[in-house]
Amino acid sequence: MALRRRVWSAGKLLVLIGALIATFVGSLGVSMRIALRAREVQVPDFSNRTANEATALAAELGLAITLDDARRIDAKIPAGRVLAQDPPAGTRTRQERSVRVWLSAGARAAYVPSVTGQAERAAQIRLTQDGFGAGVVSEIRSESFASDIVVAQDPPGRTAGNTVSLLVNRGEQSQYFVMPDLIGVNGDRAAALLRDQGVRVALVGAAPYPGVPPGVIIRQHPQGGFQIAPGEPISLEVSR
Repeated sequence: MALRRRVWSAGKLLVLIGALIATFVGSLGVSMRIALRAREVQVPDFSNRTANEATALAAELGLAITLDDARRIDAKIPAGRVLAQDPPAGTRTRQERSVRVWLSAGARAAYVPSVTGQAERAAQIRLTQDGFGAGVVSEIRSESFASDIVVAQDPPGRTAGNTVSLLVNRGEQSQYFVMPDLIGVNGDRAAALLRDQGVRVALVGAAPYPGVPPGVIIRQHPQGGFQIAPGEPISLEVSR
């Protein structure tokens, strides 16, 4: 009997210890969840705020703002104000997290911007921000311009258009000239520019081409990318 009572007492003690351990572990888990929950905040709505306003609001909640380099065209949100964010407003997240935001580029510009004389990269960024698609990028090699500078564009600045083609200088003139791809470029402007570089250019004819306005290059010889020797003639055919 004495042995049975001792076993029974030991069993009750083990059960009590197990209950205490379970209670401790449960309390610890609850405490950790409460602590983590206490560090969570609700992401505010940054839309239509400036970058400085969004940064200040995020800092009050222990969040950070990361500005995306790409701006998006939007007719409703003014340029320079937040258009989109990730994570979205209302999401619960931990403090010290970064919220990525995209700024509006405003409504699409009414006219093509003038990018002649700018670096190619800067010109491409400007055209993208203003909502114009990338056209053909043709190349010349000339010592008359700095390297990677836009020396001509089609259509020219302050005119209407959808896509913009660029003529970019790639460095000093070498023994051979790399024929640019001129298809889709205004024939008179392209010929004048090439002649200024000492290239022999001839407009050999005009042909109807549905959907293309008059004066646009529809055929060329040699083709774009071919190397031609100094003085070798270039022939262009335009639409009428």
